[in-house]
Amino acid sequence: MGQEVWTAGVAELVERIADGHALTAEEALAVLATPDAGTLALVAEAGRLRRRRFGATVKVNYLVNLKSGLCPEDCTYCSQRLGSEAQILKYKWLSTEDAAEQAGLGVQGGASRVCLVASGRGPTDRDVNRVTDMIVRVKDENPGVEVCACLGLIKERHAAKLAAAGADAYNHNLNTAESKYQDICTTHTYADRVATVEASKAVGMSPCSGLIVGLGESDEQLVEAAFALRDLDADSIPVNFLMPFEGTPLEGTWELTPLKCLRILAMVRLVCPDREVRIAGGREMHLRSLQPVALEVANSLFLGDYLTSEGQAAEQDLQMIADAGFTVLGRAAPPSAPGAAGVDAPALRRRGAGTAAAPNA
Repeated sequence: MGQEVWTAGVAELVERIADGHALTAEEALAVLATPDAGTLALVAEAGRLRRRRFGATVKVNYLVNLKSGLCPEDCTYCSQRLGSEAQILKYKWLSTEDAAEQAGLGVQGGASRVCLVASGRGPTDRDVNRVTDMIVRVKDENPGVEVCACLGLIKERHAAKLAAAGADAYNHNLNTAESKYQDICTTHTYADRVATVEASKAVGMSPCSGLIVGLGESDEQLVEAAFALRDLDADSIPVNFLMPFEGTPLEGTWELTPLKCLRILAMVRLVCPDREVRIAGGREMHLRSLQPVALEVANSLFLGDYLTSEGQAAEQDLQMIADAGFTVLGRAAPPSAPGAAGVDAPALRRRGAGTAAAPNA
């Protein structure tokens, strides 16, 4: 198929999606099979759906790592897993004061959503009470900010307490397809994860659930996972790119290229045209110089560091957004001069950052 014919076909598909067509599995696989030479054209077409829903804005999110390491689960991708030899800092709960201070730095840097994340299988009653205090404090000190909690597998009664305290969203990623899940974790099931997303929805919190790509999944499994997120009606979809850090079973796993990452993001956008798609952990490592291009289909990112790994410097993130012609959601358009991204970004470095590790949320 000639390049012009192929591009016209993608444009026609995007028009049908804009008119209400739901992408089929066959069409999604065709998107993933786009040749390297056609990938930027694919991104441009998929970007029309992104701009139709979100304009030229980028939502900035900020992670606060409340508790690092010490996790009894055996997720193969995670530096915090049971038996991990990854060199990360391990610590128990931050105080409410420390968590609120970290959140405030993120908001100062441009974040409109703060994600309060703790390692572990799931929270106890005491843990939930601790986090509800943090939610109240963060929202009191930062009027208008959204708070997303991410505490692992959760019961509906715990979800209800978080919602009552003011949590706007709950994150629990599906991570991969159901048909792949047994390969990456044995201490809980895919169904457990789905149940947690459903519990958060049942009490009125916005469901945030996404993927980790590059785990050894097939294209068919990527499509399966994206369709599962569509069926779950996830409002925001973080796409993490595996960081194969030392000391975990997936050490040395390198299956992604920048263009493949773009094709995956474009497929997710076409499957979920009106949902927040976030470029998350590993974007710096795998998208590399194409990170700004990814913003043509993704409308959200994490600012600065992740749970146990350093991300791109916050000032560099904000300058990248501005240089690509986008504006931070909720902020005025920045000046065009180099180094003038329009937001004073503090040094957003957290305890536990410093080792390549993808979020395990």
